[in-house]
Amino acid sequence: MTGPVRSAYFMLSSTELQSDFDALVGQGFLSQWNYPTNASALPSEYGSVYNIRILTSSEAPVARNAVANNVGTLADVYYNTVVGKQAVTHINQDGFSMNLIYRDPYYSGMLAQNATLAVKFAQAQAITQDTAIRNLVSTRNSSLGV
Repeated sequence: MTGPVRSAYFMLSSTELQSDFDALVGQGFLSQWNYPTNASALPSEYGSVYNIRILTSSEAPVARNAVANNVGTLADVYYNTVVGKQAVTHINQDGFSMNLIYRDPYYSGMLAQNATLAVKFAQAQAITQDTAIRNLVSTRNSSLGV
């Protein structure tokens, strides 16, 4: 299954949920491999479900052994943060544009071994609509005990 990918929402999920997303193929999940073009896909993008583009990371929050499943064993709880496209923005301040600062090794020390590379810009991030930020809580499909 391939098709266009809309960019209304982004969801950050744990990489541990990737096999569960794969199990949803045919039920709304579209793997990033099956996008018509990967030009707009982000490096950590795993796929999409309808209007939600799924990004996976090993840094996504997981509460270990936080809930008992239906057979009485403890299961992990995954916190999947969903952000609407209109929820956040960045604001350039004072009309200041980006400056790329480079000093070649000759100016950085007597042995000319260390170069300097930096970026300077004035920008702020802002939450513009907090109602478009949600936290979806889930467990693993394999932890249901079925």
